Amino acid sequence: MTDSKEVINIKDEGEIRKRDDVIGWDDLFMGIAFMAGTRSKDPCTQVGACIVDENKRIVSIGYNGMPEGCNDDVFPWGKDPNNPLKNKHTFVCHAELNAILNRHGADIKGSTIYVSLFPCNQCAKLIIQSGLKEIVYYCDKHAKKPSTIASKMMLDAASIKYRVYVPEKEVILVDLAKKVVNLLTKSSDKDHDTT
Repeated sequence: MTDSKEVINIKDEGEIRKRDDVIGWDDLFMGIAFMAGTRSKDPCTQVGACIVDENKRIVSIGYNGMPEGCNDDVFPWGKDPNNPLKNKHTFVCHAELNAILNRHGADIKGSTIYVSLFPCNQCAKLIIQSGLKEIVYYCDKHAKKPSTIASKMMLDAASIKYRVYVPEKEVILVDLAKKVVNLLTKSSDKDHDTT
């Protein structure tokens, strides 16, 4: 008996090999965040979030919308700057808040949140207090707003990492009617038919 372990190859030469062109983790989780965002009834900005634990398991998802029990046909979707009671920002729960609350008791400490829009200062506080370790975001269109600047100040002070999402695939097409998923990379697959 020897101390070295011998690796036995059980594959035949002509055996079918596994697929190499699979969706990456970031593309998967950001895709789920975007899909969650499609549930939002906000006419301006649909934001989705997906929380993933250290083992790459989805713990929760959320999207921006009215609080549970608050009829979204009654509460405002406008942005009246003169009347807070006619401004959606007074009422709407953000995607990050909903994802954190939707976790059904799962521990999210040390997890990563994927979100389609960089978190505001209120959501940054929730992220910090929940023990999330990283934010992966798609868009930072409010970067110059005080709420986003404050968010980054708090995240930096709390040592929460954040990074912009860089897609591996340019297009992920999910055709539910045909039960088909097509992945297009940034360069090599552009000329391929996606139907």
